[in-house]
Amino acid sequence: MLYSGPMELSIVIPAFNERDKIARDIEAASEFLIARGLVGEIIVVDDGSTDGTAEQAENAPVPDGVDRKVMRYETNRGKGYAVWSGMLEACGTYTMFADSGHCVPFDNALRGLELLRAGRCDIAHGSRRLPESVIVRPKQLYRRIISGAFRRAIPILAGTPRSLSDTQCGFKMYRGTVAWELYSQCLCHGFLFDVEVILRAVAAGYRIREFPVEWRSDPDSRLHAARSIPKLLRELLAIRRALRK
Repeated sequence: MLYSGPMELSIVIPAFNERDKIARDIEAASEFLIARGLVGEIIVVDDGSTDGTAEQAENAPVPDGVDRKVMRYETNRGKGYAVWSGMLEACGTYTMFADSGHCVPFDNALRGLELLRAGRCDIAHGSRRLPESVIVRPKQLYRRIISGAFRRAIPILAGTPRSLSDTQCGFKMYRGTVAWELYSQCLCHGFLFDVEVILRAVAAGYRIREFPVEWRSDPDSRLHAARSIPKLLRELLAIRRALRK
């Protein structure tokens, strides 16, 4: 699908077995669009769920003025594939993705929109590590330790800009044309898709700015940090090989 941009904001929500959360995600996104007078769409991408997530998303009430689209495929392909699918379907002037579970209130997106609208950047990342950020409910201790080690390792292993404090926050915004360009090139379908998008953005000369968010940990996260380390390292090596080519 070629980007056309008739809407102001597209919100992509990747979901895998989120039956008990997805209706609230759609409700919160809809309330945000209506309250702020934004012409927008919500795109839920069901990443091969087996618990009826897609059905819940299709049946969730959506107010007039908000477009809702549910995409679904049978086999679990990974978060990166879900975000990639949604981004290439989006048609907003600005696009964003937000993790399921309402970890970041959607009003936080106004900070990113302000940066994009003012032309101060091409990509706006929510960050949990800026001085103005508010952590309402932190991760469990062992997850904080592993995440901290991973965060410090990524600039060394992947070469992401050290100026970025939080490459993995699931609340990112883009100019629509930039999102379409970057995601159409992506090869990583796992959790490290963020890293590939950042590296491609830097190579293309796009400007990335961070903005503070209010964040609460979701104890029902689909990423099991310790068990995922070998897989994440394999993804990282694959990204580096692809970008070298």
